[in-house]
Amino acid sequence: METKNKNIFLIGFMGVGKSTIARALQERHDMEIIEMDDIIAKRNGMSIPDIFEQRGEPYFRNEETNLLKECENKQNVIVSCGGGVAMRKENVAEMKKSGTVVLLTAKPQTILERVEHSHDRPLLENNKTIEHIAALMETRRPAYEKAADIVVETDGKSASEIGEEIIRRINESIERNPL
Repeated sequence: METKNKNIFLIGFMGVGKSTIARALQERHDMEIIEMDDIIAKRNGMSIPDIFEQRGEPYFRNEETNLLKECENKQNVIVSCGGGVAMRKENVAEMKKSGTVVLLTAKPQTILERVEHSHDRPLLENNKTIEHIAALMETRRPAYEKAADIVVETDGKSASEIGEEIIRRINESIERNPL
């Protein structure tokens, strides 16, 4: 892969496919994956909903920031970020230090279909409706778009198609803006 050993940070709303796309990139390009939510849950010995409930969202958001800081010295890593990571300017700065920030997007209906049977999304747990998802997506959209180096729509595409689009667009960006 030509990404100059830069990391790839996948951001976007819950259910856009960050984890799935990370696995597709890993399989095709032999990159390490950092699955932020999984690592934070493991380090805390509890699920993400339990962290939110017992320690609060600010605690969880600090855990995300600390994990991003650990990525600064890594290379050729795909980081599947939690849905709220790009809401903090500090997190965006950390991601841009060592990689390319890729915003994955999907329509609210697609998100609902992907998350409706999941119970590990605390911000949606008791409000799984297209209207609620669309409203929450809209509040996050400006921060997502500001953070993103590349935006990739995921609706109607396979994980491998999305992965290849990401690599192609990163390489095009590198060619346009060499170091």
